[in-house]
Amino acid sequence: MKIKNSLIVALIAIAFYGGWSFNQQLDVSRISDANHSNPALQAKADRAGYVVAEQTRNQDPHYSPVADQPLQKQVFWGDTHLHSNFSMDAFIFGNTLGPDDAYRFAKGERVMATRGQPAQLREPLDFLVLADHTDGVGAMIALEAGNEKLLANPTLQRWAEILFAGEESDARELDATQTSLTTPRELDDKDIRGNAWDYLTSTADAHYQPGIFTPLIGFEFTAQTGGQNLHRVVIYRDDAETAQTLLPVSPKESSDPRRLWDFLEQYEQTSGGKVLAIAHNGNLSNGIMFPTAELEFGDAMDSEYAVRRARWEPVYEVTQIKGDGETHPLLSPDDRFADYETWDFGDFAGVLKDDKMLSHEYAREALKNGLKLQSSYGVNPYKFGMIGSTDSHTSLATAAEDNFYGKHSAGMEPTPTRWKDAVGGRGDVTVPGFLMASSGYAAVWATENTREGIWDAIQRKEVYATTGSRMTVRFFGGWDFTEADLDASNMPDIGYSKGVSMGSTLLQSDVGAPVFMLQTAKDPNGANLDRLQVIKGWEDAQGAVHEKVFNVAWSNPELRSMDATGDVADIPSTVDEAKATYSHKYGAAELTALWQDPEFSAEQKAFYYVRALEVPSPRWTSYDAAKFDVEMAPYVKQTTQDRAYSSPIWYEPSD
Repeated sequence: MKIKNSLIVALIAIAFYGGWSFNQQLDVSRISDANHSNPALQAKADRAGYVVAEQTRNQDPHYSPVADQPLQKQVFWGDTHLHSNFSMDAFIFGNTLGPDDAYRFAKGERVMATRGQPAQLREPLDFLVLADHTDGVGAMIALEAGNEKLLANPTLQRWAEILFAGEESDARELDATQTSLTTPRELDDKDIRGNAWDYLTSTADAHYQPGIFTPLIGFEFTAQTGGQNLHRVVIYRDDAETAQTLLPVSPKESSDPRRLWDFLEQYEQTSGGKVLAIAHNGNLSNGIMFPTAELEFGDAMDSEYAVRRARWEPVYEVTQIKGDGETHPLLSPDDRFADYETWDFGDFAGVLKDDKMLSHEYAREALKNGLKLQSSYGVNPYKFGMIGSTDSHTSLATAAEDNFYGKHSAGMEPTPTRWKDAVGGRGDVTVPGFLMASSGYAAVWATENTREGIWDAIQRKEVYATTGSRMTVRFFGGWDFTEADLDASNMPDIGYSKGVSMGSTLLQSDVGAPVFMLQTAKDPNGANLDRLQVIKGWEDAQGAVHEKVFNVAWSNPELRSMDATGDVADIPSTVDEAKATYSHKYGAAELTALWQDPEFSAEQKAFYYVRALEVPSPRWTSYDAAKFDVEMAPYVKQTTQDRAYSSPIWYEPSD
């Protein structure tokens, strides 16, 4: 080794000091031929008189352990639900930014928002799904360009006058059109849709940089019955050429989600590609997103529905602009953190919501109901992982409270009045701007940032949701994890080798209750961590389902401890709402836990997922109030606690 190093040093010296020569010839047999990879160095060595013989290779194995290890999974950040001006509603709202702008922004480039503000992410995203609505996709751009098929329709002539010649305020009368099933059929012209689809998919390919940035091709299927939201985002694993094999289905053909599943099956059979769907946050569905008896279009729940939904919809969009969909205080009255960014007033048509609808709209309740349905049909239709997304209609995938550019329309970009301006609303429902949630992002555990790597991780549910923070969450379940495993430098390797990760299932063992390892690290640019909780849901012997929240780790134990009920007091808030500031005085940079269910029953089906909460920090409304020096109404929340929801780990007893 000493001879080898000396030779390399000598060769480097020769490279830098070309006039220095030797008359000496040396036989350097059995010395590495690394210098052969550099012709310039080899030439200098030859001129210096070295005779470099072929190496007699050492038969001992080389010490390079990393080269022999499988690739480690990393967390990649993205948005799976973004709209550009190719979506009819986004165009009508005033969005002028197209697909290219959306990708450049997600990659970290600075772009100009519709209202002229410079916009940029603090950190780029790793992947993006531009999910423009398939009904009327690209039609408004074609209308603006003077498409003769569209202008031949008197209604669309009137639209053109309003959009391109009228006052901006006149366009408000068109806001409701995208969710209407009675819009002119010309908007779904196959030539227009086909041209738009070719452009969208080709643009995605143009921005694909494997290992750096992944645009996943996708679209939104805006299904609904009346005003009840049944939207799905569809994500492809494929490139543009494959995705163009079949033109995406439009909800104008049918809003029944089963017709979407028919399309997904036809696409895979026709193209040889792969595709999946993600159900939209369900709190505008007025009780039909997660049916348990009667389906959305009048049929009865059956095993076929359960099988197909489980097959095509592996993950659920639990949080986004239109509120948080983890749970509701009426469904989880014992959960102090249940009432977070709650939207529970009605549907798209302005039909008011009643309490009985709630159990068919929220993720936790659906996970519980899935256990019951599995007992009836042998398949759990709601065995889904959880992700967050923005559902932004401004082409800007922003989810940070201090970098919030609105979601619903260009008019919601930063202005002094956006907190009170209407986001939308119909009938008996008006949605003020301050109800917009900054949520959310999708976090994916994958070995590589490619279409295959990201899509496969989503399909296997190794994902989690955040409301905008980029905290890191690991969650493993097994039977014999120890404190030493939790503290080990290679904890993830141990988690995978001795157990399963989030999104997976544990089968009954004869060693007692499963053991869970939790590890969470704060967003480097965000607030500290407050606590880690495990949410459990289970089905008892009588077929009833239950839930419980367990506090398993928390910061500042010198200030607070768990009480007799299992609760832990709130962390002191450092938020100064008037200045939109907070401090890192409280909280933790990392929280870990090794936890075993103290109420485990081997005979009961169950699920477990992690909820991680940050300490209080300013909400976007607080930043707006400070920036524009406005006084908001006292009922406007100006403090938030960002959070993450892992995909569950399910427990299955033996038959």
